[in-house]
Amino acid sequence: MSVAASGIALARPTSRGVPILRLAQAFAYALLGAFIFFICFTFLRPSPYDFIALPAMALWLALGIRLHRSSVPFVGLLFAYHVGLLIALLPYFDEPRPVEWTYQSVYLMVTAIFFAMFFSDRTASRIEFVLKAYLASCLFAAAAGIASYYDLFDRVLFKMDGRAAGVFEDPNVLGSFLIPGALYLMHNLIAGRSRVPLLAVASLAVLATGIFLSFSRGSWLALVVSTGTMVALMYRTSVSARLRARIVALTVAAAALAAVAVAGALSVTDIADRFEDRAQLTKDYDEGVTGRFGNQLRSIPMLIERPNGFGPLRFRLFFGLEPHNSYIGGFANGGWLGGFSFLFLVLATTYVGFRLCLAPSPFRREAQIVWPALFIFFLQALQIDVDHWRHVFLLFGMVWGLEAARVRWLQTRA
Repeated sequence: MSVAASGIALARPTSRGVPILRLAQAFAYALLGAFIFFICFTFLRPSPYDFIALPAMALWLALGIRLHRSSVPFVGLLFAYHVGLLIALLPYFDEPRPVEWTYQSVYLMVTAIFFAMFFSDRTASRIEFVLKAYLASCLFAAAAGIASYYDLFDRVLFKMDGRAAGVFEDPNVLGSFLIPGALYLMHNLIAGRSRVPLLAVASLAVLATGIFLSFSRGSWLALVVSTGTMVALMYRTSVSARLRARIVALTVAAAALAAVAVAGALSVTDIADRFEDRAQLTKDYDEGVTGRFGNQLRSIPMLIERPNGFGPLRFRLFFGLEPHNSYIGGFANGGWLGGFSFLFLVLATTYVGFRLCLAPSPFRREAQIVWPALFIFFLQALQIDVDHWRHVFLLFGMVWGLEAARVRWLQTRA
């Protein structure tokens, strides 16, 4: 029996089928909640996320989720990108690390397509459920990061160069991972949707502390830009003068409170010293011909001459470092096909994301939380490799699932 047929069979409203369907759906949501919560567990190999991913996706496919036509461009560009990776991998099949990296990339592609399918139906409720599970994961990751900064559980949690990492091996990933959770809390507070505002403020303080103690320049800037983008979109699309005034008032109050909190944190000598060291536009390893940006510039003429790039995970063999730029990494890992496919995927998603946030639809609220988070990762991709961040693929699926729901809503109106 096909997946679609099995989904229809489960959905048939017989006296015996309905309780079985409800039980299956309840279990599927529980599995999905665990799937999302464990997204932050990168310090285990393999992670609980990987153990839960396959059964969770298989169960939801059996329950009848489907790919809508409006998601086909997303799937096509993702597929073309990974075809480029596989072609570039062919000469290096005897090297374990490039092979493993490419297989991991294909696996993340599958999760992104699954999320696009999952969020295409019952979109608002499903995104709300997943954002809550993601927020729980963020709170756990932030608490672990704070504990790692103060050397608690140092044999379990990660700390790098005096910067909080927690359950992540890289402080930069910790800081960026927490941003979607922070945007979700801020949006609910500004829109007056938080049931317990004090709890939401306390949770936001925990996430902000985790981002600050990661001492990630990219994450600090990303939090400011993504928050500004979200607030601007909310203000632009609000038809209520009262809500606009609330947006302005809460934004000013939050900015003042954040400034006071940072000033208080900098009164601690260790934190002030670390902040002074990190609060620079560029570091020594960024500058010079062999620095991060120098390597990127030197790689461009070489990549123009190589239609298949350097091969997956082989940029480091030429320059001694990773590209720290996902766009250059697309060409280096997947050649011209992979690089242009990734670039067009980002451009297409950017167009879809801003349209979701600005055009009237029942899904504009969810889009104004999800899209600014993904948009800032596209900007961060200019100075860090985001092409294997699990939460980026989750957000990809959310944006394209929202687009599918918006298109179906338009068709229903017509």
